[in-house]
Amino acid sequence: QVQLVESGGGLVQAGGSLRLSCVFSGGSFINYAMAWFRQAPGKEREFVAVINYHDATWYGDSVRGRFTISRDNDRNPASLQMNSLKPEDTANYYCAAGQPGSWYRMQHEYNYWGQGTQVTVSS
Repeated sequence: QVQLVESGGGLVQAGGSLRLSCVFSGGSFINYAMAWFRQAPGKEREFVAVINYHDATWYGDSVRGRFTISRDNDRNPASLQMNSLKPEDTANYYCAAGQPGSWYRMQHEYNYWGQGTQVTVSS
């Protein structure tokens, strides 16, 4: 059974940085695209970034240029480097794995989800 476990969330001041990691177990990591979504209180879950097994990446409009997604197929984790953080980046961040193809922004295209890690950015 595939499991995803996120880590790296926390409290940071605006302008600061955090790095999130997602550990994948119970399957072949290399077969999946890895994505990050986030959900703020009272809001719908939002696409943040995705990286496929050829290392091609796509980003949500609100994070492009500030966040970087990466993966290491030898060492497993899918990471999200978040720079120039803003208070509006405050959310619970979820790692997801799937084979979404062109529909990478759609939650239902992902088969597996982590429990989430909280990121809070203070102003």
